[in-house]
Amino acid sequence: MSVARAPGKLVLSGAYSVFEGAPALVVAVDRYAVADSAVAADCVTEEILAAVERGLLPRPIGFDASALREELGAGGSRKLGLGSSAAVLVSSMAAFALERGIAESALAAHIFEGAVTSHRSAQRGGSGIDVAASCFGGVVACRLAPIARAAEPAKLTASPHRLPEGLTLEAWLCPETSVTADMLARVRDFASRARASYCAAIERAVAAAEAAHDAKSLEALLVGLTEQWRWLAELGQQAGSPIVTPAVAELASAAARAGAAFGPSGAGGGDVALFAGNAASSEEFRAHASRLRLRRLELAFGARGVHRG
Repeated sequence: MSVARAPGKLVLSGAYSVFEGAPALVVAVDRYAVADSAVAADCVTEEILAAVERGLLPRPIGFDASALREELGAGGSRKLGLGSSAAVLVSSMAAFALERGIAESALAAHIFEGAVTSHRSAQRGGSGIDVAASCFGGVVACRLAPIARAAEPAKLTASPHRLPEGLTLEAWLCPETSVTADMLARVRDFASRARASYCAAIERAVAAAEAAHDAKSLEALLVGLTEQWRWLAELGQQAGSPIVTPAVAELASAAARAGAAFGPSGAGGGDVALFAGNAASSEEFRAHASRLRLRRLELAFGARGVHRG
């Protein structure tokens, strides 16, 4: 019997535009899902069911993903937007891989493609970048390869990425929660009924995502992030989807005055927002965030990928 751990994630760059061929930058965080092949499952996620159906898991197993959620009292909890579904799936697949004798050093590469396929199926067509962070850890640059045939899913590639020196990241928990699949569906609907308007916004977000990926200096990275979040706000406004909530938009203006950037992680609409700058946020910024009911999450960035627990 084996135990495996897989980290959660935050999407720094490339949300939405990753579906248009742009690179996404995903950062693993030091909150883990832990799966144990010796423990019976008392909860089964859709991602686990998809993996079982594909023969990638023999059965659901017990897991603990409480570090990726927040307890609310009276037995309730809320998700934090840290990729818990991917971390649960990857840790579960890794526990069985270890049991079958797969070396710990080979775990990530061994389960990556199957985990991406299962996660996409359950998430109704997500990119799979959450899975990349849970598998490989650190900072990962991801791309979806062009689709050669209509029935063929886009292949996700992932490689280690080095961020510019001097970057300070902070995660801020928003008062609202969001469902990534619903956010993506709204944007896809907008793209289908107003293609020209969609393209006008997403092309600029794609260009900014490329710039963030290629940035060699902290200043260039912050410009790329700011531009992405600006155009994602425009995209969300037109699509009727609150990618950038009013509170996050207000804090983005406050961060910009200090030479920093602030915006949604991933699909937005709530969950977690990111502060990026050359130093920690100021007391003034933190007080402003508190008034808007955002709370800082204590996280370490660049955490180790899936490994024996």
